[in-house]
Amino acid sequence: MKELITAIGLLLFIEGLFLAIFPSRIKNILELIKNIPESKLRTLGIVFLIIGFLIIWYIKIK
Repeated sequence: MKELITAIGLLLFIEGLFLAIFPSRIKNILELIKNIPESKLRTLGIVFLIIGFLIIWYIKIK
């Protein structure tokens, strides 16, 4: 449970850092995302999910 809370904290830290440093760029990216079809966004989400899982799995087996 401690690792999950740490991971969530790290995620929030990184997202907040990007929002603080690049606010206008984030707004531009969000506008671009509006025009991408949901199927492509879903596929991208699944790819990121698998990559994240593999990274965590790799770290855990070491």
